[in-house]
Amino acid sequence: MRRHWLLVGACGWVLLILMFASKFINFSFRIPGGAPFPLNTFSDFAGRTDMFVWTMPSVTTKLPSVQWPDKGASQPYILSSVSPSVVEPIDWQSVNEKRLELLSTVCRNSSLWNLTHTNVRKFVLDRIFVCDKHKILFCQTPKVGNTQWKKVLIVLNGKFSTVEAIPENLVHDHERNGLPRLSSMTDTEIHQRLNSYFKFFIVRDPFERLISAFKDKFVKNPRFEPWYKHDIAPAIIRKYRKSHHDDSESVGLQFEDFVRYLGDKPGRQHLDRQFGDHIIHWLTYAELCAPCDISYNVVGHHETLELDAPYILKAAGIADLVSYPNIPPGITRYNRTKVELYFTGITQRDVRRLYAHYQGDFSLFDYQRPGFLLD
Repeated sequence: MRRHWLLVGACGWVLLILMFASKFINFSFRIPGGAPFPLNTFSDFAGRTDMFVWTMPSVTTKLPSVQWPDKGASQPYILSSVSPSVVEPIDWQSVNEKRLELLSTVCRNSSLWNLTHTNVRKFVLDRIFVCDKHKILFCQTPKVGNTQWKKVLIVLNGKFSTVEAIPENLVHDHERNGLPRLSSMTDTEIHQRLNSYFKFFIVRDPFERLISAFKDKFVKNPRFEPWYKHDIAPAIIRKYRKSHHDDSESVGLQFEDFVRYLGDKPGRQHLDRQFGDHIIHWLTYAELCAPCDISYNVVGHHETLELDAPYILKAAGIADLVSYPNIPPGITRYNRTKVELYFTGITQRDVRRLYAHYQGDFSLFDYQRPGFLLD
C-alpha cells in the first residue's frame, strides 16, 4: 500500500512539472508527408489540412512558433493556425543560407546554364549601387521595391538624414542622388569591392514582376516616361499584335502583346537594341545582377520583405543607422488571383514560351512553376 501511495505521489509531481513547463514551452507538430505550401492569402491557408503549427496557451504574450519546410516553397514562412496573420522565421540566417545554397545548386545545372549565367560586363555593373562608407553593394532589380532600398543607401551616404526626407523625384535622378554606380570605378576598385563588400539584391515572383512592369510603364506611367507609350509600345504592337486594324495602336499595348514580345527571345533582340536600357524593367535577374557570377551575401524576397528588410539591415551592420520605410501589411505577398486575371485569354503556347525564357529565375530563387497557367 505504501508503494502504491508513493507511486501516486510521484505521478502527481510529474503532472505538476508538466503543467508548469507548458507555460514556457511551445509544442508544434507536422503531419508526416505534409507538403510545404507558399504563403499566399489567408483563404489559401484556411483550405489546407496537411500542415499545422499548434501553440499551447502561455501566460506571457508570444508570437507563435513556426517550422521551416523540408523542401523550399515560394515563400519560406509558415502561418500559424493560432494566429494566421502573423509570420515569424525560425532563424533568418538559415533562411538566407538555404536560398544561397539553392542558388549555387541551380547555377551548376548545365541544362539551365544559358538562362542563369551572364558576363559581368558594364551593363551589370551599371545596375550595382555603391555605399563606400559602409561597404555595401546593392544590385537594382526593378519592380521589387528598389526605390525604398535606394533611399536607404542615400541616407547611408549622408545625402539626407532620414528616408522620409528624400524627395521622390530625386531617388532616380542618378546625377543628384549621391549613389555612385560600380561601373564608374576602375577595374581595380571594382574587383576590390566585389570581393570584400556586403552584396545583396531582392527578387520577386517573375510573372508577378512582369505584371507590375506592364502596369507601371504602359498603363499608369506615374513618373511620366512618355517613351514607353509613344515609342516602345507601338513598336511591340506592330510586330506582335495578331490582328491589326486602322486604330490598332490607339488601343494601346495589351498584356497579351507584351507576353508575346517577351517570349520571343531571338526575334525581339533588334527591338531591344532600339529600346536601350529601358528594357531593364523586364530583363531576368540573371541578366541584371549576374547572381551565378557574383557572390552575393543575401538574396531578399519581395514576398517576405516585411521580415527580410530588418534582417538585411542587421546583416549589413547598419540596423542602428537607418530603417527601412514602413511596409503596409500583406502588400508584398504573392497574388495568384491577379496573375490569373492578367493571363486570362493568353494562349498556352505564349505562356509556355514566356516561362521558358524566365525559367532560370523561377529555378534560381525557388519560385514555384505556375502549373495553373502552363498545364
